[in-house]
Amino acid sequence: MEKTVVELFAGVGGFRCGLNHVDLVDGKTVEEDNWDFVWANQWEPSTKSQAAFDCYVKRFGESENHVNEDINTVDKTIIPNHTLLVGGFPCQDYSVARSLVNEKGIEGKKGVLWWQIAEVLEVKQPPFVLLENVDRLLRSPASQRGRDFGVMLRTFYDNDYSVEWRVINAADYGFPQKRRRVFIFAYKNSTTYGKEMSLINDVDFLFKKGLFAELFPIENEPLDESQGSIDKDAFEDLVDVSDNFDLHFFNAGRMKNGKIQTFKVKANCDDKTTLFEILEDNPVDEKYYLDDDKFERIRYLKSSKKLQRKKPNGETYCYSEGAVPFPDNLDVAARTMLTSETTVNRSTHVVEDKYSGMYRILTPIEAEKINMFPENWTNISDKSMTEKRRYFLMGNALVVGIVERIGDYLSNVIDKE
Repeated sequence: MEKTVVELFAGVGGFRCGLNHVDLVDGKTVEEDNWDFVWANQWEPSTKSQAAFDCYVKRFGESENHVNEDINTVDKTIIPNHTLLVGGFPCQDYSVARSLVNEKGIEGKKGVLWWQIAEVLEVKQPPFVLLENVDRLLRSPASQRGRDFGVMLRTFYDNDYSVEWRVINAADYGFPQKRRRVFIFAYKNSTTYGKEMSLINDVDFLFKKGLFAELFPIENEPLDESQGSIDKDAFEDLVDVSDNFDLHFFNAGRMKNGKIQTFKVKANCDDKTTLFEILEDNPVDEKYYLDDDKFERIRYLKSSKKLQRKKPNGETYCYSEGAVPFPDNLDVAARTMLTSETTVNRSTHVVEDKYSGMYRILTPIEAEKINMFPENWTNISDKSMTEKRRYFLMGNALVVGIVERIGDYLSNVIDKE
């Protein structure tokens, strides 16, 4: 089986960087040929500039198969056949309803990107799928906990996949950022891997033998658990799931033959990368240092506080929030990076510079290193890529090292197919 990949919502190429151990040497991309990326799509609907796609093309070259088009408008039949489908996609409202035109038809909310993934699954039937999302996906929406993930699992079930998932805090496994994301691995039941995994009971699979158990060890005993069903005996179709399904999904789990087993688990790893190791050793540009005004404003925002606020109806209430470390602790991994990094807010990192001892924000290179991209990956000579945009893109990115570890495992899996 060929190791071919289609990358949806590609961003600046985080999945590709991880799967192919990409580096940047003298401004040129050095890419191992573990995986052949046969098609990639990146489109940012909220802006005319397409900085992420421009970066992807700068680093991986121009190609008719590097597509800057709204995925909703792409004819999925033109996507090449592939072994592995990857992508990090937004957490949205996945509710579905019966079509008014055809009572047997099913339609999801327009613009929800999960349905584009679902269409690729139906049309191209890739043997393996690896997706990444924010961990709140497992408990959304608030009015019907677990429904959205249940809709996803039923979509996989209807297309003859089994699924496992794990919420991974990258820092728990020696990576340089406290970034919690759910990784979802799906595989066709007809694959050699699928047949082998089907013989393993849920407990052994989730604690010892599954992909995540092998690569991201956990303590042997679950802290909590729940079970459920998503199959046709439990729910007639996706509309039935959307209307009636709810389940408390924990941070590890499996769906096999429509049956769901999920556990609350704890990481078991002593590896650590600190923020101090990420910081540049050489002097940085003075523009990254905080002036007195910005210093005081950020310090206040990061402090604990209790504030009197008013509800829309005029009723007053006390709003409180705890303190955020100021400056950031350099002896632990970086906090989660957001798209607002370096602006005046509670989430912006403030560090003590190694060279001068003065307080400053992160540099773009440090932001890239926190996500384990090659240094200056987003530093491209294109007007779409401002320095502010570089931070924004890193706030949206995944931790490349996690994908790198998974990719090495999947390469061996496909060698056995």
